[in-house]
Amino acid sequence: MLKTSSAAKAVPSRAGLKKSTRENLIAYSFIAPNFIGFCVFTLVPMLFAIALSFCNWDGVHAIEFVGLKNFMDLAKDNTFKTAFINTIVYSVGTVPLTLVCSLGLAMLLNQNVRFRNFFRTVAFFPYVASLVAVAAVWNMIFSPSMGPVNMLLSSMGVENLPRWAAGKETAMITVILFSVWKNMGYYMVIYLAGLQGTNPELEEAAKMDGATRWQIFRHVTLPQLRPTTFFVVIMLTIASFKVYDQMFMITQGGPGNATITLVYDIYNVAFVNTPKYGYASAIAMVLFVLVLVVTLIQFKGSAGNN
Repeated sequence: MLKTSSAAKAVPSRAGLKKSTRENLIAYSFIAPNFIGFCVFTLVPMLFAIALSFCNWDGVHAIEFVGLKNFMDLAKDNTFKTAFINTIVYSVGTVPLTLVCSLGLAMLLNQNVRFRNFFRTVAFFPYVASLVAVAAVWNMIFSPSMGPVNMLLSSMGVENLPRWAAGKETAMITVILFSVWKNMGYYMVIYLAGLQGTNPELEEAAKMDGATRWQIFRHVTLPQLRPTTFFVVIMLTIASFKVYDQMFMITQGGPGNATITLVYDIYNVAFVNTPKYGYASAIAMVLFVLVLVVTLIQFKGSAGNN
């Protein structure tokens, strides 16, 4: 009897083990396509780029290990230094301006105003519109000779009209304004979602206490939007450090190297003229470390505020 009962108990356990294994295999089968794609198209190329940053390779001859030579050459590369500074300037100009504009739009279009959905669509449209099309329109609007902006400034009596994308002093400002205009609709939607999650009872209590709109926004609404703001800042920072398409479509990195960025420099080194994949990988590693350090600082700052 004891043997029979123990055998009967063993059968369900084996059946349960087989069922759990089958469930695990099913779960892994759903994860596998995405994980394989990540390994093939992201992880392996990233590891190869790290290894390649210590080598010289033009894609034709054999790979040559050179150690830290590529990184040492970066210190003497004026184009790299310019691209590094331009990337920082672009990020410092784009992130806070986009943050303020997107939050302002979200606060405005979160009110019960007429045609609210229409204005939300209009604000979001530049983000989903073709970059080629909107960049062409932007260049026409800010044309130094026949653009409506300069024509308006001229009618107002301005004599030294800015050259916008054609001038070394104004090219970066033009790209920053374009980036803010194109991307603020996307982050407006994120802020709208954050505003839907705020507690209206806290605002009502503040109103009853006699708080002004600015005090309600600063001390009630804004603290509740802190997680949303942190997410937006992280996404904006990473996107600004990786900027390439706006520079290519508006200024092609010029005039001179006035708007060349790190990603644009990577493209030029790797694919224009004689390919230098190892040197381009070294620039990519500098960009990776830069983004990592800034992101960690932002995470640490957010944790300190909490």
